[in-house]
Amino acid sequence: MHLYIHIPFCLRICPYCAFYKHMLGRSDLEGFVRAVAEEARLRLPHGYAPETIYFGGGTPSLLSPKHLDILVEGLKRTVDFTRVKEWSFESNPATFTTAKAEQWARLGITRVSLGAQSFEPELLKLLGRTHSPAQIEQSIAMLRAAGIPQVNIDLMFSLPGQTTEQWRHTLECAIAQAPDHISTYNLTYEEDTAFFEAYGADGNDEETDVAMFTLADELLTAAGYRHYEISNFARNGNVSHHNLACWRGEDYFGLGPGAYGTTAGTRYHNTEDTAAYTAALKAGRLPDFTQERITTEDRRTELLGLRLRTDEGLPAELLREQDADLIRLLQQEGLATLTPDGRLLLTLRGRLLADEIAVQLLG
Repeated sequence: MHLYIHIPFCLRICPYCAFYKHMLGRSDLEGFVRAVAEEARLRLPHGYAPETIYFGGGTPSLLSPKHLDILVEGLKRTVDFTRVKEWSFESNPATFTTAKAEQWARLGITRVSLGAQSFEPELLKLLGRTHSPAQIEQSIAMLRAAGIPQVNIDLMFSLPGQTTEQWRHTLECAIAQAPDHISTYNLTYEEDTAFFEAYGADGNDEETDVAMFTLADELLTAAGYRHYEISNFARNGNVSHHNLACWRGEDYFGLGPGAYGTTAGTRYHNTEDTAAYTAALKAGRLPDFTQERITTEDRRTELLGLRLRTDEGLPAELLREQDADLIRLLQQEGLATLTPDGRLLLTLRGRLLADEIAVQLLG
């Protein structure tokens, strides 16, 4: 069992981001955090005991200590925190103080994920980030000093105008900080973003994508990071257990405007309207949401796309007799291997074609 909480507030809107988010403006923050706690009361079974909790956004680190305390105290009236093995909290560099980091550690947050994105000043500016490379390092040091057990940093590649040498420099700077986990995301141009309008759906260059993906694997694995998912690298076993649960297709509840949840074969999606969300819960009712049943075939489709991305691979029960010829071909071309227990694992070359291979396995 797992719990995701969406905090949609941002200092500014990044031109590449397609998640539901908005600037703080005149948002009623106290009303909002009390609304999330009320959604937990109405939606979750009392005493719900998740293994992982993930605060995503948006920028959760924008919550003041007062508002975060109100939110956590409200959640604890419904949620049993005693069994939580991992509590992740997204943050941007330079959006928190030493006092905030110490509060996070005191509350029991075990993992902070920093949206660093790049160590190149000009690329940070292009991405609409408000921090400098030096502030990334300062933020990591602050989290370590506060006693946060695990620190992740997010990086992006294939940015407009980014060179391979710039990407190498960013990776080397990241490794020098010795974070417990590094996520490397290939920029894609999503609809309803400024980057999509500026560069279009065909902004990516496949040759550049491959070169930068391969370079990340080369440098990070040489530095002792396990490449356990296409975009994720962990050191000393510090994988993201919440994300692993999602890639394995495990159930989770989502709270907050725009949040998704999947439980007992049903997926729901909360309204992407923070004011309407807060008003509904203030009135004692769940916010508007859509939901759909997930069929057996839908579930297999999703698991193919997710589990192929990991170094756990596809378990034998997701493979069919009619897949045998394709699997042999993938092995012959050096794109996949089969483990003794029948799991299909993609090689590094195979991971570059993960989406295409998943489509072929659906045939």
